[in-house]
Amino acid sequence: MTSLPNILTISRMVLVAPFVGAFYLPDAEAAALVTFSIFILAAVTDFFDGWLARRLSVTSQFGRVFDPIADKLLVAAALIMLTLRTSDAEWTIFSIPYGPLTIPVVAILCRELLISGLREGMAGRFTLPVNHLGKWKTACQMIAIGLLLGGPALATFTNPEWINLEDGEMMPMIYVIIFAGQILIWTAAVLSWLSAAIYLLAVSRQLWLPEE
Repeated sequence: MTSLPNILTISRMVLVAPFVGAFYLPDAEAAALVTFSIFILAAVTDFFDGWLARRLSVTSQFGRVFDPIADKLLVAAALIMLTLRTSDAEWTIFSIPYGPLTIPVVAILCRELLISGLREGMAGRFTLPVNHLGKWKTACQMIAIGLLLGGPALATFTNPEWINLEDGEMMPMIYVIIFAGQILIWTAAVLSWLSAAIYLLAVSRQLWLPEE
């Protein structure tokens, strides 16, 4: 519990609260920079807790249980907050000019609830196989979140005049970054349900096996 990898896992969960709160900072530029910085910090801790656990041979049951939970908490918080802020009637620094993220985000979160329920229900009876689509989904959504947070942060860090919150005018490069993030969110949503279909097929085959 007190090993460095576990401390990093706990710190990642603790970061969720300030991450959510940063979206509502009154200063738009500060909100963009703080949310992006916290997300990057959490991503760094995610890398190092796994690397250190393997390097120091200090893997634990706590880490196996809470490491993926910490990841899901941060991703869920980021997806929900981006959806809320991009759906605001008033233009904000997090607004996406290509429409809200509601549909892909709901699809991703529902898929996570489904798979978590399957894992709990099948615990001790059947282990869900790991498939590459799930890994690609995770990579797509993490990069997408980074782009959707990094676009506004880049604009405020390099030249705050790139963003005009009154009429939503952005420099074309920021549009490209945000558009790429939105495309990856939709890609993650599609991949999430393709991987879910593989899980469901594996579970259904297991359930249909005759009992000995």
